[in-house]
Amino acid sequence: MKKAILPILFVIMISGPLLELLSGEIYFNLDWQTADRSSAHIAPDPDQVHEAIVQVYTARAFNWRGILAVHTWIATKSENAAEYIVHQKIGWRKWQGLPVVVSEPDIPDRLWYGVTPEIILDLRGPEAGKAIAGILEAVETYPYKHQYQMWPGPNSNTFIAYIYRRVPEMNKDLPTTAIGKDFLPNGGIISSAPSKTGLQVSVYGLIGFTVALKEGIELNIFGMTLGIDPIDIAIKLPGIGQIGLK
Repeated sequence: MKKAILPILFVIMISGPLLELLSGEIYFNLDWQTADRSSAHIAPDPDQVHEAIVQVYTARAFNWRGILAVHTWIATKSENAAEYIVHQKIGWRKWQGLPVVVSEPDIPDRLWYGVTPEIILDLRGPEAGKAIAGILEAVETYPYKHQYQMWPGPNSNTFIAYIYRRVPEMNKDLPTTAIGKDFLPNGGIISSAPSKTGLQVSVYGLIGFTVALKEGIELNIFGMTLGIDPIDIAIKLPGIGQIGLK
C-alpha cells in the first residue's frame, strides 16, 4: 500500500495540468508584444463610482505557464480619485534593469496578454480606504522589489500573498493555482496563511502545508497545491484549482 502512494500522488499532481493543457484555454501562439492588453470592462468607472475601491484580479499566466499557474495583481482607487493605481510584480522588468514591483496609474482590469481576468476580492467604501493604506505600506516594505524567480518564488504571487498577510481587510484566500504564494519572505518557515485565518508552514515554497479556515487544508508539493476545503465542500488540484459545490 505504501509503495502505491507515490505513484497515485504523482498521477494526481500531473492530471490537473494535463487537463488544463487539453482544455484549449491556454494560448501558445500569442506574442507578448501584440497580445491584447485592453480593458475587460469589469472594473467600476471612477467617473461614476466615487467611493474607495480595492480589487484583486487573477488571470492565467502567459503562454505555457498558464498550464500550471495564474498571475495576480491589485488595483486600488482612493475615494474621489479619477484613476486606479495597479500594484503588481512583473518578472521581465528585471532583464531591463528595472524594479520588478510596479505601483502606477493603469487600467485595472487589463487582459493579461489575451486572457480575461477575474475579480477574486472586491472591497468598497471605508473598508477599502483602510485597506489601501495597508496595501501602500506593504508595497513599501516588500523585501524583493528587485528580485524575481518564477519558481518557486519570489514571484508575482509571492508579492500579493505578502500584501494579503499584512492587510486585515484582505481576509480571503488566494487561488490554489497562484504558485509562489507559499514562498515565505526572508527565509521564514512558519507564517499565517494569506487569509490570516490559520497557519502555514513552508520551506522556500517547495514543500509545506496550510491549515486555515479560508484555505482549508492544503499540501504544497514543489509549489503546486493539493487540498480540500471543507467549508466550501471543494477539492483543490494542481493546474485546475478549486472544484466545489459552491
